Amino acid sequence: MFSFLRKSTSSQRTIEAIYGMIVTQARQPVFYAGYGVPDTVSGRFDMVLLHLWMVLRLLRSVPGGEGASQALFDRFCGDMDDNLREMGVGDLTVPKRMRKFGEAFYGRSAAYDAAVEAGEAQLAIALDRNVFNESNAAGAERLAAYVAQTLTGLAGIAPAAFAAGEWKFPAPDAPDSKVTA
Repeated sequence: MFSFLRKSTSSQRTIEAIYGMIVTQARQPVFYAGYGVPDTVSGRFDMVLLHLWMVLRLLRSVPGGEGASQALFDRFCGDMDDNLREMGVGDLTVPKRMRKFGEAFYGRSAAYDAAVEAGEAQLAIALDRNVFNESNAAGAERLAAYVAQTLTGLAGIAPAAFAAGEWKFPAPDAPDSKVTA
């Protein structure tokens, strides 16, 4: 009788697990100490966006992945809303900030999608512009290599395992590290 609740709870747990993996990966110290990503609120936000974009890009290609994709994006929005409120942003300002977050996400997603299609050099340029404020071409090239490797690894995971969150990001500090299922 209550099977719809179990399915919803299971789906919510999966979304929470995937979102947790995204945030954990985005917070890896090597991105800030080794790649030169600014260790600021903006730099950390950009790393969450980058990892979210990679996962959503792959979810769009998984049969039935659109629902999970939307749920994951909604979870991201809820997290950003919660963070704004924890930082003391007022109720009247939160919607404006959320709109800016959405614009940032969609703008970067479009830039990264186009750059991936154009090649790793273009991805490095897009990352340098968006993550490094055009101040760290070498870090952007290293990050572009990591993104290309991660996208390739994620694409190799069985669709059901990917949608279920049964995989792990590669270690960003290990050049030959792979996505694991």
